[in-house]
Amino acid sequence: MRFRTTSAVLPILTVLLAILALWYAGAVWMNAQWARDQAARAGVEISLSEIVRDTMSQERPVLPAPHQVAAEFGKTVFGTKVTSKRSLVWHGWVTLSATAVGFALGSAAGILLAIGIVHSRAMDLSVMPWAIASQTIPILAIAPMVIVVLSSMGVTGLLPKAIISAWLSFFPVVVGMVKGLRAPDAMQLDQLKTWGASRAQTFWKLRLPASMPYLFASLKVSVAASLVGAIVGELPAGATAGLGARLLSGSYYGQTVMIWAALLAAALLAAALVGLIAAIERVVLRRMGMAR
Repeated sequence: MRFRTTSAVLPILTVLLAILALWYAGAVWMNAQWARDQAARAGVEISLSEIVRDTMSQERPVLPAPHQVAAEFGKTVFGTKVTSKRSLVWHGWVTLSATAVGFALGSAAGILLAIGIVHSRAMDLSVMPWAIASQTIPILAIAPMVIVVLSSMGVTGLLPKAIISAWLSFFPVVVGMVKGLRAPDAMQLDQLKTWGASRAQTFWKLRLPASMPYLFASLKVSVAASLVGAIVGELPAGATAGLGARLLSGSYYGQTVMIWAALLAAALLAAALVGLIAAIERVVLRRMGMAR
């Protein structure tokens, strides 16, 4: 068991160290010009070690060093009250609430559409192409329209962001669920027919259980897409709360460290949500006797 744990951790640590090394090298390379410009204005020579030291502590670097992002993340997560508008926990909660509502709406819509597509040839021919076409339109083009239209109808706040989030999240569920509901082969379906099973019984006893692994795989993609949709939904509205607002604020004021800390928070939030779906998947599949 100990050997298995070590063999699983080592590759992760190796990749992490490689990313950090590349990140530090990129920070030195991208921030060095500012250090040289400052030295030229002051009329002094600057050595390589001084350039490296300067690039690690610039206030507004082009690419902040990992320790700068970690310090900003720690300050805004652990060193600030969660009720403060400077807290990443507070901003993360605002984004998470829109993500949860959008994920619920998108998943429900995706499951219902998949059931309709599998059981109706008309829906298969008419809805599926539209579902595919809907994902070819950039979300950055759709988001402002959704915000403006709903705002003109007096709908503001969480719902517009949730709708944008649902727009991104329903498609993976549709595709995964259709694949899963069609997973039973012809012999299994014929066997149920010979037993006189109705269409509803075939769905509940065969198609739905067979679709569970596909559903959970698509839900993991969907929840990450929901988070991206919620963040994108905060951008065109000029929101003052949420991780998207934090990114926007950092962009306005040239605070790249703030932007990267918000990105780190979004990545950790996405990982936590995917981990939660994976934990639910293990419990459900184990109870259904389908655990791998």
